[in-house]
Amino acid sequence: MYRSLIVARMKPDAAPDIAEVFAASDRGQLPHLIGVRGRSLFQFGEVYLHLIEADRPPGPEVAKYAGHPEFRDVSERLQPFVSAYDPLTWQEPKDAMAREFYRWERDRTA
Repeated sequence: MYRSLIVARMKPDAAPDIAEVFAASDRGQLPHLIGVRGRSLFQFGEVYLHLIEADRPPGPEVAKYAGHPEFRDVSERLQPFVSAYDPLTWQEPKDAMAREFYRWERDRTA
């Protein structure tokens, strides 16, 4: 399983609106196209954290489907609630993806 963490800024009271955008999208075909197996949304003050768990690396798949009508719809619907963490460096979706630098998992056979 692959994971990707998207980091952005959000309006503090927008969690229910953001959740609804993704609930609607997750009923469509986009998660299947990208290979998404699970999604978790977190809020820390005004920081938005979006964890994607997928069958394949999500970054290239997101880039591949960025022009898809469902992807554009999600992006447009999120626009009033979510903004780039650093607008000066954001140019495309991959610019919001955190870089994993350490991972530990418990041995599942134990």
